Amino acid sequence: MPDANYRPISCSFYDELEARATTGQPCTLTYRTQPDTPPSTYHGTIQDLYIKDKVEYLRLHDGFELRLDALVAVDDKELRNYC
Repeated sequence: MPDANYRPISCSFYDELEARATTGQPCTLTYRTQPDTPPSTYHGTIQDLYIKDKVEYLRLHDGFELRLDALVAVDDKELRNYC
């Protein structure tokens, strides 16, 4: 069953993620898994972008997985600056 709380990210920001996955460019992810908490960071290379139960995720080469709606920024690109 899909997660009713999932909020898709902008297509333009998704394109940024796809570009990094395609080129194998390492990146720094800034994310927040709980509202009103300080963001965390994780460094790695995006291996895959996929959908499971109508929720979008990314997977890094080391196996780290993250829902895309948890992202705050990738490198110097903040999600809030994309529409």
